[in-house]
Amino acid sequence: MIWKGNEILSILDNCCQAFTFPMLDNGYVYLAATRLSLYRSSSDWGMVIEVFGFSPRSGIPDIQIYTFASQLYNRDSAESYVTSEAYDNYLKLNPHNDTRFFFPIEEGTWLSSEECESVDSSASSLILRGATIPLPDIGDYSNFQVSLEESPQIQVYELCRVLAAKYRDGVLASQEERRVSILPTMQPILQLEEWNHPDVVDEEALPSRSETFQQLAKVLETGDVTIYNPSLPPNTHWSHWPEGGLL
Repeated sequence: MIWKGNEILSILDNCCQAFTFPMLDNGYVYLAATRLSLYRSSSDWGMVIEVFGFSPRSGIPDIQIYTFASQLYNRDSAESYVTSEAYDNYLKLNPHNDTRFFFPIEEGTWLSSEECESVDSSASSLILRGATIPLPDIGDYSNFQVSLEESPQIQVYELCRVLAAKYRDGVLASQEERRVSILPTMQPILQLEEWNHPDVVDEEALPSRSETFQQLAKVLETGDVTIYNPSLPPNTHWSHWPEGGLL
């Protein structure tokens, strides 16, 4: 089946209206880094948006992988649900989208035992992707325009933003994580480190009205990556979304 761009946009709009499309100023998540990838085969398409950040409700930083696709791979099993009705409802409500979480940073003594949203003042390192790395110097925060809310205390979300600047590939998804819900038959055709993302808090700001996603949908339809030729400036850096994490 050849999917048309307007059909792809319709799926993205439906997800947006169901709150399963990335909201970069999500009040529950302090944004630190994003990435978007497109996949395609002769019959299928896929779009993956990675969001690395910190939600105090999660306890440690995570990567949320949003996948939108004509067909999804490695879906939840029926055994993951309390009833067959709940499983059927999951499939019915999410026919072309899925979400997975990964944790690139290990828990450890770098987290304050007294204040779960802060970095322990005596910590000197943490483990990222199995490797021990030094915590950023205090000067790194100003170098990357991260203002400290309670200086000299470092908040976890502030640390995430500096880590995203210094270790971007480490804090964002690995190739395997990125493809967690993507059919093995599809090949990567385009990867964006930045783009213009709609402010979907506004009910009118649907993906179908976004130049970015209009063009990306046509890329997925045709396989022609030259169609992506944006005129709008990118806005996916965390500094453009100051409301994120404030709830």
